[in-house]
Amino acid sequence: MLSGGALQGLVAQLHDSFLSETGCEVEYVFDAVGTIEDGFTDGEAADLVALTDAQITQLEQDGHVVAGSARILGVVKTGVAVRKGDQVPDIGSTDAFEAALLAAEGIYIPDPKLSTAGAHILRVLRKLGIDEDELKTRLHTFPNSEDALAALAKGKGKGLLGCIQTTEIRFAPDVVVAGLLPGKLGLSTIYSVAVTTSSKKPELATQFISKLIGADAAPLRVEIGFEA
Repeated sequence: MLSGGALQGLVAQLHDSFLSETGCEVEYVFDAVGTIEDGFTDGEAADLVALTDAQITQLEQDGHVVAGSARILGVVKTGVAVRKGDQVPDIGSTDAFEAALLAAEGIYIPDPKLSTAGAHILRVLRKLGIDEDELKTRLHTFPNSEDALAALAKGKGKGLLGCIQTTEIRFAPDVVVAGLLPGKLGLSTIYSVAVTTSSKKPELATQFISKLIGADAAPLRVEIGFEA
């Protein structure tokens, strides 16, 4: 399975029960959605691919995933992370969030060229009128959200923030969700999963999709941060 990082917590939680039920172990790779899509379309083997719904739709149109196999997992919102134990800043309004960004001694985001959240945060900065150069010594980018959150957890300084999708913040150690991006600055992303046309085990792949989207996993999806 090749997947954007938003699904990491969900897959990890369901893997063992799927193995027990089917005898099939799921090997998975999580990374920024752009990195996953590029690797997949360049020929990286997979039975399943999970990305934004827009990406999955395009992959189906291009013949990379089985027509009609895609299923929506839910909506993931972009949030703000802080280190465990740090004071949670006020980010409840646009002005408050802007003040928190300007006060932060470090801001951690995934690569804007490859990730949904990273690209969105740069748009937010422009919308707020904050020049990237103004933050260049404090704005830290990483290949994916997992790396960004790990760096945030180990970061030094006051008011450190990570701007990343909530499902990934909740799965990462030593950080917590401070809240969602406020108001019109918010971002909601639909994620889907589909069977690839190159799958060698399409029946098992379909079975795992059913487990991911099934009613039994609904409470877990909510806990991790997926919304209907």
